[in-house]
Amino acid sequence: MQLNGKNKPQPNSQLPLTGFRVLDLCDLRGQSCGRMLADLGAEVILVEPPEGMLSRRRAPVVDSQSLYFATHNANKFSVQLDLASQEGKKDFLKLVRSSDMLIDGGDKSVWEMLSTSHSQLRSIYPDLIILSITDFGLKGPYKDFTATESVHMAMSTVLSRSGTNGSPPLLPPGELALETAAIQAAWVALLAYWQRSHNGKGDLLDFSINDAIAQIFDPGVGAAGSAAAGRTAIEVAPHGRPEVNFIPGKLPSVALLYPIFKCADGHIRTCTLNPRQWRSMSEWLGPDHPFTHPKFGAPANRLLNIDGINKLLASLFENQTREHLVAQGQKRGIPIASLNLPGEVFDNDHFDQRNLFTKIDIGGKKAKAPSGYFCIDGRRIGINTLAPKPGANTQDLLSSAKVKDALPVTGGESRKPLGGILVLDLGVIVAGGDLGRLFADQGATVIKVENKAYPDGLRQSIDNNPVPISFAQANRNKKSLGLNLRSDKGKEIFLRLAKNTDVVISNFKPGTMESLGLGYEVLREINPGIICAESSAMGSAGPQARTMGYGPLVRASTALSGLWRYPEKEMGFGDCVTIFPDHFAARVTATAILAKLIQRQTTAVGGFIDTSQAECIINALASEFLRESIAPGSLKPTGNQSEFDAPNSLYPCAGKDEWCAISVTNDDQWQGLCRAMNRADLADNTNYQTTEGRLEHRIDIEGIVTRWCNSRSPYEVMNLCQKQGVPAGNMLRLSEFIENPHYNARNFFRKLHQPTAGRAIETENGPVAFSDNIPPPQIQPAPALAEHTRELMSTLIGLSDIEIDTLIASGDLEIRKKEAGAIQQKVRTLAINSVMKILLKYHELKHFFKRVNDSKLMD
Repeated sequence: MQLNGKNKPQPNSQLPLTGFRVLDLCDLRGQSCGRMLADLGAEVILVEPPEGMLSRRRAPVVDSQSLYFATHNANKFSVQLDLASQEGKKDFLKLVRSSDMLIDGGDKSVWEMLSTSHSQLRSIYPDLIILSITDFGLKGPYKDFTATESVHMAMSTVLSRSGTNGSPPLLPPGELALETAAIQAAWVALLAYWQRSHNGKGDLLDFSINDAIAQIFDPGVGAAGSAAAGRTAIEVAPHGRPEVNFIPGKLPSVALLYPIFKCADGHIRTCTLNPRQWRSMSEWLGPDHPFTHPKFGAPANRLLNIDGINKLLASLFENQTREHLVAQGQKRGIPIASLNLPGEVFDNDHFDQRNLFTKIDIGGKKAKAPSGYFCIDGRRIGINTLAPKPGANTQDLLSSAKVKDALPVTGGESRKPLGGILVLDLGVIVAGGDLGRLFADQGATVIKVENKAYPDGLRQSIDNNPVPISFAQANRNKKSLGLNLRSDKGKEIFLRLAKNTDVVISNFKPGTMESLGLGYEVLREINPGIICAESSAMGSAGPQARTMGYGPLVRASTALSGLWRYPEKEMGFGDCVTIFPDHFAARVTATAILAKLIQRQTTAVGGFIDTSQAECIINALASEFLRESIAPGSLKPTGNQSEFDAPNSLYPCAGKDEWCAISVTNDDQWQGLCRAMNRADLADNTNYQTTEGRLEHRIDIEGIVTRWCNSRSPYEVMNLCQKQGVPAGNMLRLSEFIENPHYNARNFFRKLHQPTAGRAIETENGPVAFSDNIPPPQIQPAPALAEHTRELMSTLIGLSDIEIDTLIASGDLEIRKKEAGAIQQKVRTLAINSVMKILLKYHELKHFFKRVNDSKLMD
């Protein structure tokens, strides 16, 4: 589907992963990973039992069709095999021999029926990649635990920061945690596939959903937003959830910088951060308010007076419509977004022009579903075929299966997967910074192109540290080039670098690269193999493409903020401090780039990738939006109770603000919970033995479980439940995060020795804890601004020291501050020496001509 608006050229119409075959054993977990690979062109084959996968019956079901299955398995194929039979085992191995990758969703019964294991299968097929997707991984104290969305939210520290102080923690809507993990699984899958193409080796990837969520959704040790003033979440997050009201005598929460206000026809959110934005807001408030002094341009000073400021803004906005306020914000350069309702997302002209939604058949009716995450080479890469009927492709695929030739083993054990790849990184803040870091971690040479006149927002800190910890988390392993892209010489240098560059990434406002004369069309003329990736709030094309790219505004415009709310409170919005979807969007873009690099190996042609943070959110809620199109009004805030299962919620435990998530999703788990509670009477009660009965008696059951939890710690509740196979997890706080035994057993944390930090700081490890073929990243410090300018200009372009010094003196290049004084003195000395040489030459010539004249006179 071609994007309307600012179209990009299409260097190659074939999907990037064409020729990549994947067997998909995932059922109730991990199906989005295969769906993303299928969207990108891989041949993804569901291996189903004779009765079909359980996910085909997962609620909500409309006209016998699971909306979950429909959205998570589009573009895939289906074979049905009885793996308990000899014929089924034979057919399965036949498919394995013809495939590049096997995605295992962690169902142990499959391997019991096959009478084999991961290691045995790899010994037979050494170049096979096995991606094992389980809740907590194949190793670690929790490896046998089972989880659901709410349990993962609790155990990954996300829940402890979601909601508002003084209220229970609040589960985000949908299955955002599981969906974010799936994109990381896709990224890991392509890393292994790329690595195998270079060294011929297969892999066993021990992928933990919980690890991925802790890295992506709201990472405790990852980069935080610029409002955190250089600190990470683990340093700034309170023990409880954030305050959303000003309390005299207490340090205000940064959440107050992203306030939501009621207006005439709903709600709007503002995100006034920099001094220019505040000046415009101050002018809008009028000349007489008490906050006109220039000092209030600093966010810290506004925070100390935020109660009075927000009261003035509330009064200004209360009688105006959302449309008017958003228009005024655009006119004045103030970030403002409407808190849209789900139905308004469907009716959005911008999303229509970007082909975000596609119509699919559900029970003979046309429903609208988000089409897919990826926009590549000017077109939407998404749903082409509906989810397959059970076994629809069994005969065709078995009859056409051919043994793939074994790849020659050529590489060493420690090969860095992306070694040799050169990336020019113009990404800023979290989404841009994290994207480049993902490539740097895997061995790519990533050059952060920056300029002191327009510094990365993450370089701001409360202590003026040149490399704050949050910046270091997003920019470790990179090199910094100080380059003025607004000068002719600076642009010339960038274009010279681009001739031999593989990837250029940016997340400026759309159109910025073109205005600099460095857009994709220009770069591909000098380097047809270059891949340009642009990430923004709403995408590079469409009526709202130039919308300011702040995460809180994106969440508002996609209906996420309105859904992430205590249902009983009109102003009970719970997404106050999250930075979702920044880290998530970075993985979406990284996966698309790597898919294009894989394609480029055979085509030698690059391409253009356009990532929209808004579309990342909407696609992560694909099942929910599909249902909303069929049953308007169904997508609404639900709080902490599951609509489809009971008991399935959060339960208060012994102690202050201590919670445990418990999820009963089938009859066996209900019986397990009864055993954990030592309540045989409940197990025998016929009213509670089915899902329908438990939902009917939800209030009674929830009360029983709550009373049982009240006298026990979250850890005790978790362990009692997990021993009986019941998904349950304690609400983990950031103060407990680094000491968590499971994360430590899985090597989740590494040490980053950042010189400016004064200590070793905790940072995350690679995207998969254990792998046979992807080594852990080497952790190097993040650079000071322009730290590597001289080195890069010498090695990559071949400039001499004198040429580099001249460009530094003219402002086309920059170097780090401590070098600048010495260089300026050197330049001054060179200039003085040059002048002295000219003067000496002048005097020599003067004396020469004087002698000549004297000789003539003598003659």
